[in-house]
Amino acid sequence: MKGLRIGLCAAVTATMLSSASAQGLEKLSIVVFGPPSLGAFLPPVIKAQKLDEKHGLSIDFQQRTPDAYTAQFNSGEFKLGGSASLLTVGLADVRGVKVTYLFNLFDFWGAVVTSRPEVKTLKDLEGKDLAAAKGTTNYVMFDWFARKQGVDTSKISVVNTATPGLVGYALADRASAVQLWEPAYTTLRAKKPDIRTLDLKIAENWQKVTGSKSIPYLGVAAHVDWAEQHKNLIPKLYAAYKEAGEWVTAHPDEAAKLIMTKGSDDGRKAVADLIRANDRLGMNIRAAADVRKEIKSVYEAGKSISFLPSDPSDATIYSGPMK
Repeated sequence: MKGLRIGLCAAVTATMLSSASAQGLEKLSIVVFGPPSLGAFLPPVIKAQKLDEKHGLSIDFQQRTPDAYTAQFNSGEFKLGGSASLLTVGLADVRGVKVTYLFNLFDFWGAVVTSRPEVKTLKDLEGKDLAAAKGTTNYVMFDWFARKQGVDTSKISVVNTATPGLVGYALADRASAVQLWEPAYTTLRAKKPDIRTLDLKIAENWQKVTGSKSIPYLGVAAHVDWAEQHKNLIPKLYAAYKEAGEWVTAHPDEAAKLIMTKGSDDGRKAVADLIRANDRLGMNIRAAADVRKEIKSVYEAGKSISFLPSDPSDATIYSGPMK
C-alpha cells in the first residue's frame, strides 16, 4: 500500500507540474494554408517535436484556404499568419492594413504542368485555360516570369481553385495546364510521373533583372500593433521555426511522415527526397531584415505587373531583434 501511495503521489505531482508548465506558456494562434502547402510544412513538425513549448509558446495552427486566409489575416481576426506570401503582405500594406513580414521560410519556386501534347511552352497557353490558385503570391510570380518570356497572360483563362484542388485538376486533366508549387508538385509527380513541366526559367530571369538568386517568398507575418506589443515573443517564434527547419533537414524521412500523414509510401519518399535536395523546396529561414534587398526586388516585380500599385512601406520588413 505504501508503494502504491508513493506511486500515486508521484503521478499527481507530475500532472500538477505538467499543468503548471502548460499554464506558463504564451498562447499564439497562427493562420496557415491547409496542406499541401508550404505554410503547412513546418507546423506539424513544431507540434510533434514540441518546439513551441521548448521556447515558452503554445501555438494553435488554424488551416484556411488562400482566400479565407487573406481575408481573416488582413481583417485582424488572426494577428499572425504562417502562410504569409510576401506580395500579399505588401499589397495589404498599400491598402492600409499595417502588417510586417517577420521572417522568411521559403524562397520562390513554382511550376506549370500539363498533359496536353499541344502545350509545349508557356506561350502555348494563350487562348487556353489554366487551373491556378489565383489569390496566391505564387500565381503572381508565375505571371511575372511568364511575361518575361513574352506571354500575354491576359489571354489565359484562369480557373481559380484552392491549393488542395490543384493536384486533382492535374490528375484528371481538367485544364490545359495547372500552375502549382511544392509540396503539391512532388505529390503530383509521385502519382503521375509522366506529366510534363513547362520551363519558367526562374533563376535565369530573376538574376538577369535583380542580380540575385534569392527570391524571398513565404514566411511568417504579423500585424504591426501585435509585433510592437509582443517583441519578446517574436525571437521565440523564430527560434521554434528555425529549429523545425533544422530538424526537417536532418531527418527528412521522419519529417515526411509528419508532413504527409495521408498518401502512399512513395509519396512520402518523394517528399523526403524533396527535402534532401531543397532546390525546389527552397527552405531558407532568415530574418526579414537579413533579406531586405531581395524583398525590395520582389516588391519591384509586383509593381511591374501592376499587382502592387505603389511601394509598400519599410515597416513591412520587420527589423526588430530575433535573439
